[in-house]
Amino acid sequence: SGLKSLGIIDQPLEFLLYNPFAVTITLAHAWIAFTVLPIFVSLEKIDRSLLDAATDLGDTKWQRFFRVTLPLSAPGTIGAALLVFIPTVGDYVTPSLVGGPGGTMIGNLIQELFLRQNNAPLGAAVAILMMLVIGVLVALFLWAIGFRRLRSRMS
Repeated sequence: SGLKSLGIIDQPLEFLLYNPFAVTITLAHAWIAFTVLPIFVSLEKIDRSLLDAATDLGDTKWQRFFRVTLPLSAPGTIGAALLVFIPTVGDYVTPSLVGGPGGTMIGNLIQELFLRQNNAPLGAAVAILMMLVIGVLVALFLWAIGFRRLRSRMS
């Protein structure tokens, strides 16, 4: 309504309302700061002499990124991914406000089971199952990262 009152648009932008694309854009906008901060801190801590050494040894910009910057910024990237992934999976307010009644996320399903269907046991079971699945995914992700690092140190 703000853009309509300023005369920028004539009618509401339908592609930004009540669809999965709108939910994705809104969640990305809401959580981008929580992603940028850990990545920025990890990038800031990289010793610039390592980048200069890679350049002196003949690495291109892309090789320098994949061999130096990405591995050294991995803790911040992993932290950012976990910091955003876990709460986003359980978010139910954003999809219900922006996504409309059509799209259902896990958080919306749990809310519906508790509040609308008055089925607290099933809602609790789904919530615990969601926590277990997230825990297993996070553990597998961290294990895979640790296994790759261990394997690269051995070779």
